[in-house]
Amino acid sequence: MANTNVNQASTAIDSKLQTFFEDQLQDIYWAEKKLVKTLPKMQEAATTNDLKTAIGNHLEQTRNHVTRLEQVFDIIGKEAKAKKCPAMSGIVDEGEDIIDETDGGTAQRDVGIIFAAQKAEHYEIATYGGLCQLARTLGYEEAASILGQTLGEEKEADALLTQIAEGNVNRQARMEPQTA
Repeated sequence: MANTNVNQASTAIDSKLQTFFEDQLQDIYWAEKKLVKTLPKMQEAATTNDLKTAIGNHLEQTRNHVTRLEQVFDIIGKEAKAKKCPAMSGIVDEGEDIIDETDGGTAQRDVGIIFAAQKAEHYEIATYGGLCQLARTLGYEEAASILGQTLGEEKEADALLTQIAEGNVNRQARMEPQTA
């Protein structure tokens, strides 16, 4: 059975699917590296301790995600290269706009940060889910396992953000008066 995976992987090297897989790895690698730079800004802008803690914890996970992607590149015999991810770039820009356009120290800002963070999580969930399937198709079982671990953490981060929003941030923001 192991030989089948090796043969599948070795025959896929020059396939269009292999090229697409590598392209998507480069895309998410850029996205994760961008988030390592962006999450501290979001953490600083957050108001509630729960949100600050969640973002800080996810920053550590995100650093691990970068390392795991480097392992995946190694498994497939490619150099770890980042290619700008237009989707994540837009999500990050939107998050920065939300911070700029909301008042510091407000629950409204936390709602906006949660929205931006969940948009990033949903993009990552979709990407890692697809990459797991492609890795299996290409015979990279170890890579699929590594990508699946990250996928699980992204889903947990998304669920935690929902819990924080539903726990009290959304209700607090509802009670804040509209500013002129």
